[in-house]
Order: sequence, then structure tokens, then C-alpha cells
Amino acid sequence: MAAPLDLDQLQSFCAIADCGSFTEAARRVNKTQSAVSMQIKRLEERLGHALLSRDGRTVTLTHHGEVLYERARKMLRTNAEILDHFSDGDLAGSIRFGVPDDYAVRLLPVILSSFQRTHPKIVVDVSCMASEHLLEGMRAGRYDLIVFTQGTEQNFGELFRTEKMFWVASHGGRALASEPVAIACGPQYCIWRKDAMDALDRTGTDYRIAYTSSNATAISSAVLSDLAIGFLPESALQPGMRVVSDEHGLPHLPDAQMALMRASHAYGGIYDALANHIVQSMGNLEHPHQAEAAE
Repeated sequence: MAAPLDLDQLQSFCAIADCGSFTEAARRVNKTQSAVSMQIKRLEERLGHALLSRDGRTVTLTHHGEVLYERARKMLRTNAEILDHFSDGDLAGSIRFGVPDDYAVRLLPVILSSFQRTHPKIVVDVSCMASEHLLEGMRAGRYDLIVFTQGTEQNFGELFRTEKMFWVASHGGRALASEPVAIACGPQYCIWRKDAMDALDRTGTDYRIAYTSSNATAISSAVLSDLAIGFLPESALQPGMRVVSDEHGLPHLPDAQMALMRASHAYGGIYDALANHIVQSMGNLEHPHQAEAAE
């Protein structure tokens, strides 16, 4: 019978896949770069295939590497679950957590405060910024866990919530009647902006980008100040906004998808405690600030 794969080798392999660098991966797994290189060499010899493609300082997964990566993650997760099952110690430690500011207004006070009450020995260091920046930070090793807006190119996010997207305007405002209609939205890399612009272009709607910001609070302020209309997921609606009804002719928007992404080491223990709390809490999250439909 073949001997099982070395979990330590798989951990180093996943770290390289996460960041695209042997040097950074060695730092993450607390090994020398030469030790990590030897681990990968032995892993490739064991499996009989090249797993990584090296082009100068850039390291990417080969086809066989991509196949292994998904399965290696599952093995690391199972290993962490087994260790947790037989552990009697209290959960303690620190977690670097990132969340889009689109959700920070409601996610942080409701979810993180309750988590700190139930897990007082776990310290959560929070950063709020755009999903694209959070994903870049994850690749750079700045986070253990992030919540982000799921896009079609993200293969390793754990989708846990889908919400309706709404066109919104200031209650009693006139921006909706402007010609062309003024839009407040995120930067070009924002997936919600891309979806909205594609929908507007398909329907031939005349519009202009009147207000651009990577900060969700700034976009909401532009809508509430009647500088423009915008588009937001259900949980981000605020008092003073009204949902634009279908009779105004604006196109239907794709649903917003929220996903959780982990660093390859962030399984079991304190990481599962926070991840499970977020998923459960967001699943039970109500929407007390349902906006009124536009007249």
C-alpha cells in the first residue's frame, strides 16, 4: 500500500500557490527557502508531475498543480478538524480579518461584537476595504480570513450568502429623473459596477457616471444627498433610500454573492470559530432597513 502524502509538504505547496513566491511561502510556514524548495521537489517526485511553473520570480500552478491544490486544501482542512475534535484547550489567539466596507456598517457591530462575547480569548484585527484590495492582501499574506464579493474568477471562495441587488435613490430626490441618469458607483474593478454597466448598456439606457468612490459610505452619501442614484445589496440599504421600482425602466441586476476566503493555514481552531460564526450570523441576518419602493 502506498504511503500517505506528507501534510507538511502539502502545507508548503499551498502556501506557494497562495502567494506565488517561494520566499514568501517559506516565511509563512516558518521554514528556509531551501527547505521549502526541497519539499516541493520531493512532492513532485512522489506524484510524478511538475506542480509549479517558474518564470523568473513568478511562480504559477501547472495543470497538475491546480488539481492538487483543491485536494490539498481539503486534506489540510480535514487534518485541522481531526485535531480540533481531540483538543480540550480553550480557543485563543489572533485573527487578521478583512471585510468590504459595503457590509461593515452592519456586519461588524452585529456579528463581531457577538463573537467577541462568546470567544473573549480570540482577538480579531479588522480591516475594511474594497473586495479587490482584500483579495490582493490575501495573496500578499496580510489576512487569515476575508469576506469578499464573489466574482466569477474567484475559484476558492466559500459562497455563503446571496442577496438581491437594488437600484436605489434618495427618498424624495430628483436624481432618478435626470437625463442622462446620474450614477454613483465603485471603481472600474468593482464587480457590481461591471454588472450594472453591462445591464444598462444592454438595455440602451442613457446614463453617466457622476460619482465614483471605492468607499461604500461615500457612495451611499452621494445617493442620500441626491447627487445620483446607485445600486446596493439588500443588507446595505439605509434609511432615507428608496428602492427604484421596475416601472422606471432600469434593468434587472444580478444577485450579489458574499464569499469567505481563507489562507491555506486558516482551518480549524480559532479560524473555524470565526468563519462558522460569520456564516451562521449572516444566514440569520434580518434586513430592518428595507427601503421603500420609488413612486
